Amino acid sequence: MTKAVFFDVDFTLIYPGPAFQAEGYRDFCAKHGMAVDAGAFAEAVRSASVILDEPEDAVYAPQMFLDYTRHIIERMGGRGPGVDACARDIYDSWTGCQHFLMYDDVPDALRWLAAQDVRVGLISNSQRSLEGFQRHFALDGLVDAAVSSSEHGYMKPHPSIFEAALRLVDVRAADAVMVGDNLRQDVDGARRVGMRGVLVRRPGALHAPDGCDPRLLDGVAVIRSLADLPPLL
Repeated sequence: MTKAVFFDVDFTLIYPGPAFQAEGYRDFCAKHGMAVDAGAFAEAVRSASVILDEPEDAVYAPQMFLDYTRHIIERMGGRGPGVDACARDIYDSWTGCQHFLMYDDVPDALRWLAAQDVRVGLISNSQRSLEGFQRHFALDGLVDAAVSSSEHGYMKPHPSIFEAALRLVDVRAADAVMVGDNLRQDVDGARRVGMRGVLVRRPGALHAPDGCDPRLLDGVAVIRSLADLPPLL
């Protein structure tokens, strides 16, 4: 019996608006004196993914995300002293919930879980305030616990961040499910502590490679919308 469901946040519940798409990166770069090719954005994101997926038991460090953003800027053609300042500007702006949109299926999924008396939690590798996230998207009363790696210290897939979230809702790992868009960080990380994992693959979403053995998909439920989640619970 499922007693708790935890969600990743970025690209699972919300997605970047124009500020963090190709044209947005181009505008950030122009602000810092660089002309870049917006057409190179998608490939730059894909090639940068290894930077976030490489550490096995990573302590949260802003430099990892700055390196990721710098890689994208440089692959788009950014050069010179403005690269570091631009990467920092983008990293700092990522905390702003106003730059993000919520997937349409999220509110109904959370309300359904609440109606079933299932505890709901958030586990995020982002530096964004999860309390601010809940207020901005009017999720107050629908989320029982939230753990961010920037406050906890370790990032997914480190087991301690999942264990901390389980303690907050007082639920055993065997009675909990983790839902996320990253196979290694979200699903495999959760399975290591005894939780079940559900992988979200939304149609048309820009998904970077997970950087892990595809055999990890064995036995993992894959959904295309949170509307597909209830039958799995």
